[in-house]
Amino acid sequence: AFYFNEARSLERQCGDYKILLTSNMTSTDQSTINKNLNNAENFESANNAEAMIDSNSNIHVSNHPILSHKISILRSSSTIPSSFRSGLREITFHLGYEATSNLKTKPVALTVPVGKSHLDYTGSTLSDKVALVPILRSGLGMVDSMLELLPNAGVHHIGMYSKDMMPVQYYNRLPKKCDADVAYVLDPIIATANTVLSVVGILKKWGVKKICIVSVIASKDGVQKITSAFPDVQITLGMVDSGLTKDGQLLPGCGDAGDRLFGTPLIEDDEALLHPSKRRKYSMDEK
Repeated sequence: AFYFNEARSLERQCGDYKILLTSNMTSTDQSTINKNLNNAENFESANNAEAMIDSNSNIHVSNHPILSHKISILRSSSTIPSSFRSGLREITFHLGYEATSNLKTKPVALTVPVGKSHLDYTGSTLSDKVALVPILRSGLGMVDSMLELLPNAGVHHIGMYSKDMMPVQYYNRLPKKCDADVAYVLDPIIATANTVLSVVGILKKWGVKKICIVSVIASKDGVQKITSAFPDVQITLGMVDSGLTKDGQLLPGCGDAGDRLFGTPLIEDDEALLHPSKRRKYSMDEK
């Protein structure tokens, strides 16, 4: 702790001369100082990202305990594809309510049954035209829930796959003419955010006025990249994770959402109908 504080103070005061000030320390001391400085920088960066998320009015991260519970089920390696699909539908339904909270409405005349007569009343109906844009393939698991909320929305698929951590488009079913006021981009996991950024860029070029991203789990780095590139985009999340692997996988995340959603590679369990006490015990590697 002493070396860390001293080195940080000297580094700030002396800049390029800091190497001279540590020349009398052992290599182990210098290694410890460098490690602590890197940890401090990473901690500071994480705090900055968290502060940015908390202070940005276009970013909403749900803190609902039920969503936290269901996301934990989604993360679990023991969750089978059918349970993963139902869990993703339920989570999306709740996130969809929060993501659509600022849609515009207009007055509509209606009647309300009161006994044997009908009372005139002025209600509300959605005035925004909505497009749902699932990113294939994992975004497909979020469509049905959003359509329950927005049954008149159009659904326009965009297919992306990753090559060397960069997105490659292989499918696009956007109409030639933009017919939507609001587009909701659906992707369960945002890691590096390269794919989502590419899709948002496509939608901007398409001409939609407002873009909202709905995702279950996102990385802090990914959220930061989106807000830096497109500060006007609204983001609704179930949870934020802090880690990314060198190959761009979210940590802890929930694995490959597409594979877990559709059961690829196929998970065969010849003991699925047995009581847990009767199952053969084996390691995760055997699976």
